[in-house]
Amino acid sequence: MVGLSFLSWLLLSCLFVHFLIRLKSAKANVRKLPPGPFPLPIFGNIFQLGDKPHRSMAELAKIYGPIITLQLGQLTTIVISSAAMAKEVIQKNDLSFCTRHIVDSARALNHHEFSMVWLPISAPWRNLRKISNSHLFSSTRLDASRHLRQKKVGELLAYLQSICDTGVAVEIGKVAFQTSLNLLSNTLLSEDLVEFWV
Repeated sequence: MVGLSFLSWLLLSCLFVHFLIRLKSAKANVRKLPPGPFPLPIFGNIFQLGDKPHRSMAELAKIYGPIITLQLGQLTTIVISSAAMAKEVIQKNDLSFCTRHIVDSARALNHHEFSMVWLPISAPWRNLRKISNSHLFSSTRLDASRHLRQKKVGELLAYLQSICDTGVAVEIGKVAFQTSLNLLSNTLLSEDLVEFWV
């Protein structure tokens, strides 16, 4: 019994110290971040978003202004709800906002060091972007695969027509994903990966 009370006292003490450290660091970062609602210790502002987050953020923008700081769990998020502010951020401060949080799955095999998606703005990123623009996304490359896109859209329309004739409901998101996956696999591997299913 004494051991259990000591363990619970130790756990509460650790939680209290952790809360004080987070509160101190939050007060230190207040000057650097835009205003926003006060976050709960573990969950942040997730519960303030509700079931319609776009409306909740619009209400928060009326209170805190066009730039809001939200704490979503352990992730600090800046929400911009004004077109003028978005234009300013994108045009003048784009380097400050262009990096993204690297997820653990990207770090697993060091993909974050070689992928254009995860690299910060640097010389390797600019080289990969230049190669992509000239070899993958050039107008000649896109025109070369135009017939393939038309073929896959034709197959999609034929499938949807056959389903409509039978009167069965179709989940459009699933069918569109299958079409996109087949288009990608045909571009890279020259064959379909999936067949349409209901």
